[in-house]
Amino acid sequence: MEISFVQARDLSEAWFLCLRRTLTEGREYRIERGSYAGQHRKELDFVVVQVGNPGARPLVPAVPQGVPPPTSMEYVESYLPYLMTAHKREGEQYTYGQYLEKQIPQVIKMYREDGYNTNQAFMAVGDDKSVFLKDPPCLRGIDTRVSDGKLDFIIYFRSWDLWAGFPSNLAGIQLLKEYMSSEIGVADGGLIAMSKGMHLYEYAWELARVTARIE
Repeated sequence: MEISFVQARDLSEAWFLCLRRTLTEGREYRIERGSYAGQHRKELDFVVVQVGNPGARPLVPAVPQGVPPPTSMEYVESYLPYLMTAHKREGEQYTYGQYLEKQIPQVIKMYREDGYNTNQAFMAVGDDKSVFLKDPPCLRGIDTRVSDGKLDFIIYFRSWDLWAGFPSNLAGIQLLKEYMSSEIGVADGGLIAMSKGMHLYEYAWELARVTARIE
């Protein structure tokens, strides 16, 4: 398994760099189970993305003229309840918020009452029933650390749609981090995201090539 490292200034640069890396180095294969089964995708074996200033605005990337944007801040703001609350819309199997809603205030309380020097402030997504779902949660955990007066997030995705999922997920998670850092009483920090399944579905290959300016 090859490990890919991506270092970026902000969320937009991280997305563009990951597009280029996945298009040029990703493994192409036919999906046997999961979303778009029967079609192909390009995927990195394992990727670690480090973003130094994930709070830099804009949180969502701009794309070349003629390319449909993968997300918008309006969508990201509507995504926040899915990330932070247990409310499920009709037809949804789960929300990340159903797992995170009770853990978010507990992590805030942990740091405020017990101090910053702990490795226990981890928030899990999913349970022992998740494996039986048709589409289990992609985000599986948000780990946290307060260091040098800043709150950092370390995130793991079991599977990660790079074109549309990545920019929406990270913008929403960044807003969550800003909320939590404010509640804890520290500054907003950096972000590290990992996945053994960052991929581009076949429908997005040409869009990604144009966006990443790959001939």
